[in-house]
Amino acid sequence: MKPLRVLVTGGAGYIGSHVVRCLRGRGHHVTVFDSLVTGHAWAVEDAELVVGDLANPEQVEAVLSGAPFDACMNFAASIWVGESVRDPAKYYFNNTTNALRLFGLCVRHGVERIVFSSTAAVYGEPDADLIGEDLPLRPINPYGASKMMAERMLADIAAASALRYVALRYFNVAGAADDGSIGEATPDNSHLVKVACEVAMGLRPGLFINGVDYQTPDGTCIRDYVHVEDLAEAHVAALDYLVDGGESVAMNCGYGHGYSVRQVLDTVQKVVGRDLPITEGPRRAGDPPHLVASNAKIQAVLGWQPRRDDLEAIVGSAWRWEQTLDARRKQAGAASA
Repeated sequence: MKPLRVLVTGGAGYIGSHVVRCLRGRGHHVTVFDSLVTGHAWAVEDAELVVGDLANPEQVEAVLSGAPFDACMNFAASIWVGESVRDPAKYYFNNTTNALRLFGLCVRHGVERIVFSSTAAVYGEPDADLIGEDLPLRPINPYGASKMMAERMLADIAAASALRYVALRYFNVAGAADDGSIGEATPDNSHLVKVACEVAMGLRPGLFINGVDYQTPDGTCIRDYVHVEDLAEAHVAALDYLVDGGESVAMNCGYGHGYSVRQVLDTVQKVVGRDLPITEGPRRAGDPPHLVASNAKIQAVLGWQPRRDDLEAIVGSAWRWEQTLDARRKQAGAASA
């Protein structure tokens, strides 16, 4: 495949930065558009970075006018379930209104391929051991609803234009780059593996298990954890699919099996080599008890074959990254002293 020009919105964030690296590793030319509110300039390495906000149509128009892009990947969104329950307006603005603006401007500027960052939260609480794409979308929190609306808008815009898209519905993303050089550094994080590693580093006093009375084997929520590097490769496979003429489609991205909160914390303690201070707490608003993907569709359509389907390996990569990030903080502190 010839090199493509790809616009990556939110490309300085956790998932976006891994996708940027993966795209550049395949020889594509990448422009990152990011507000840096939660992202980090260092995460894009030496890729082109344009600092801007999807809420500002003039800034989006300027970057799309600057070069003819072959594709756009959109990661710019607010992502915390609990926050979405407390502040739904923020989520509908950031995740739905801003996405609408981006999709419309892409069509205006002739960008005919979009890979969209969606979420398993669009399904809500489905009564199924494995969640397939044919299940109804019934989100139970504003985060999931905001992404569902964006998906619907994308489908309608594609039906009325030359645009084609892949919407990837992520399950629980965790881990870091295999070489430990980039990883999750989103502030005020609530992702379980990240929080547990921060506790192990002494950056937090302890952690809570949010709910121990779910109808699961050990009473805690079960999630399908997917390594961020496998997820990044799924995005590149989605781009290849669209370049080859693939039709618009929404697909799950997960491993097809899950781990409970207790299992994850046991694995973190094994990897770091010590027990962590853990407290059991009440359920968190908007959390379904069981979310595990059926990944048959993404494997059949994209030929995606995950290579890092191992919880201990996922946690190990996150732990190595946390130590790298701590060294980065200390170096920055020494330089400013």
